Amino acid sequence: MPKFARVVRFVMATAMVPWLAVQPSFAWGADGHRMINRLAAANLPKDVPAFLRNGNALDMMEYMGPEPDRWRNKAVPELGDEQAPEHFMDMEYVSLIDGPLPKKRFDFVRALEKAQAQHPEMKLQPEVVGLLPYVTEEVWQRLRNSMHEYRNLLAAGEDTKPVEQAILFYAAWLGHYVADGSQPLHTTAKYNGWTGANPNGYTTDHKIHSLFESVYVTANVKPADVAPLVAEAQPKVLNDEWTDFLDYLHNSSAQVETVYQLEKVGGFTGTGTPEAKSFTEQRLAAGAIELRDMIYTAWVRSGDPVEEYHGPK
Repeated sequence: MPKFARVVRFVMATAMVPWLAVQPSFAWGADGHRMINRLAAANLPKDVPAFLRNGNALDMMEYMGPEPDRWRNKAVPELGDEQAPEHFMDMEYVSLIDGPLPKKRFDFVRALEKAQAQHPEMKLQPEVVGLLPYVTEEVWQRLRNSMHEYRNLLAAGEDTKPVEQAILFYAAWLGHYVADGSQPLHTTAKYNGWTGANPNGYTTDHKIHSLFESVYVTANVKPADVAPLVAEAQPKVLNDEWTDFLDYLHNSSAQVETVYQLEKVGGFTGTGTPEAKSFTEQRLAAGAIELRDMIYTAWVRSGDPVEEYHGPK
């Protein structure tokens, strides 16, 4: 689609639905997040340290899966507002950025400012477009860094228990955002009701988001349904975690209309349809597979030489 046509489509959508401004932070609901985190840890390869694969690790990963969603309550409004954009990325807007998506958060903010100047009729602030790949990369780098420290302490014969706890925390925290990325409605401006031209008559009610990711998953999908899909995908070391995660988001974004198609025929109502169940299981499995591979990649890359920080020069 020509860039001008994409811009027109976005302008029409944002003009018609001012409530698009900020997405809710929730994705998959607590059950889906717990499922993805635990399955990812349970399927780590054997060359990852045992403390990342034992029962304590699985329990920690599972509990922490929904953790960033627990930060959304009225007692901590500043925290909730600050981190809400980190749970989504409206991939339609990516084409408005000149060149490749910058890897650093503040470079992205500046790129959005430039795009905003070129398209004053649109809202291109970070809290509208989303920051999901940025928090994911930043937490992944924390994980890799702590894994490197674990290697150093282990080689020196020192106590590794404290850094093991840090690694588990970062791996579990990472899992929340990776899971968000496998939910197609967290990759689109059409996150809770179809907007813009609607020749196929998709729902415009603001109910589809929670119906799909929370109500339907809790009632119909169990870890045992998803586990075989994760197990059959062999662990791999990613060539570049940043570009791989962006590809993963694009893949999720390509399946947005499928969610609406399934909802239209009652796929997520009650027990739904076999097609909806299979689709949901595949999306949950995609999250667990991506998380497992990102954790595994962090472990392997943590063995690379690192120029240690010794304070400002």
